[in-house]
Amino acid sequence: MLRSTLLLLTAGAIAAALHAADYWNVIAIEAWLLQASRWLVIALLFWWGWYRRSLTSWILIFLVAGFEFGYSFPQTGQQLKILSDIFLRLIKTIIAPLLFGTLVSGIAGHGNLKQVGRMGWKSILYFEIVTTLALIVGLLAINLSGAGRGIDLSGIHQTEEVKAVKQNARDIILHVFPENIAKAITEGQVLQIVVFSILFGIGLSLVDQRRREPMLQFAESLAEVMFKFTNLVMYFAPFAVFGAIAYTVGKYGLGVFHNLLALLLTLYIALIAFVVLVLIPVMLIARVPFRRFVRAVSEPFTLAFATASSESALPIALENMERMGVPRKIVAFVLPTGYSFNLDGTTLYLALASIFVAQAAGVELTVGQQVMMMLTLMLTSKGVAGVPRASLVILSGTVATFGLPMEPIFLILGIDALMDMARTSVNVLGNCLASVVIARWEGEFDDAADFNAIPPVTAQQNETAEKIL
Repeated sequence: MLRSTLLLLTAGAIAAALHAADYWNVIAIEAWLLQASRWLVIALLFWWGWYRRSLTSWILIFLVAGFEFGYSFPQTGQQLKILSDIFLRLIKTIIAPLLFGTLVSGIAGHGNLKQVGRMGWKSILYFEIVTTLALIVGLLAINLSGAGRGIDLSGIHQTEEVKAVKQNARDIILHVFPENIAKAITEGQVLQIVVFSILFGIGLSLVDQRRREPMLQFAESLAEVMFKFTNLVMYFAPFAVFGAIAYTVGKYGLGVFHNLLALLLTLYIALIAFVVLVLIPVMLIARVPFRRFVRAVSEPFTLAFATASSESALPIALENMERMGVPRKIVAFVLPTGYSFNLDGTTLYLALASIFVAQAAGVELTVGQQVMMMLTLMLTSKGVAGVPRASLVILSGTVATFGLPMEPIFLILGIDALMDMARTSVNVLGNCLASVVIARWEGEFDDAADFNAIPPVTAQQNETAEKIL
């Protein structure tokens, strides 16, 4: 293990030195030599990962390999999106039964309906405070950077259809409640599945013991089976990450970093600032065990970043938060609800992008107009989980509401995949933290929980993973 680590660090240092020398014209380096140095580092990464035997390590290794593959073989890389599509399809089959099983067993199994209501108002209060802070951070970041000022919109054309959808209060409220549970499952409407499962669990808790027991046992068994199902699907996660990154780099290349570097940097710096200035203080206030939390969120965070999908991270986030010390009944309620009401990264992005559109259009908004825009986003950004390109839909609707042009949105589309990776991973991070905060608030967080006490997979599954990898 030590030898592989030393070799990896040495090869990485040599590769970095060669690329730096070539970039700064210190010495001309042949392109094939630069490429060979990168592939050597990746080969050593695989050797290092073989000794680590960690799913998180393999995800990170395949992420790096996917980036290089997409850069070196862009045409082939674009074809590898099928790997991430397969993974996301498998994940989507898990979401509904997992949420149903965990919520119903958590509510009906404990029979404490007062706690459900208490968790509800506490969660909504926490979500509103944190997302409001995310809006403020995004608003300050884009005003300080001025990333949208001075952009020439004459050469921008619509390359993808984005329909502006104006949401009123009635639409937002109706979106919460399912008209057909099968339709909600098919469309991936997480919030509607949660509402149905909560009502079903409450209804089950009100029937007598004889009738309640069979359905409760079914829900508990369903939840356990879906956790095992998740473990099996997670073995495919590194390959899905490889395909997603190879596709993104192969399709968009590195040129987008030059054209919209200011916007990308503004978003990434703003998200980092949000984590440092908001989430970390929340962790300190709630006395969250930092090391245990980092270990618990590393896999879901990495998955969300690589696949740009919150759904891909939900099953493993549910399991890891429970292993960390959050009771199942709390994590099964807070995490899915947060997927609709606590989208910290997306909310920050919407604040930043909406002002970017105004700057690119040459429209100087007053402080009052910007505040009104933020209040609009605070309402319209709720309850959009499962909507395709939800952030762009809401952004388009907000832009239309304030009479701003659509052209800058077409510019954002060029790097939306790269921005989506960052905001989605922060969404997952924020929701994982929210589950710990609510558990602490309820006085039910287990400080003595050992994250390693419940292994993520059985010995037999580990043998299977070794054969696959």
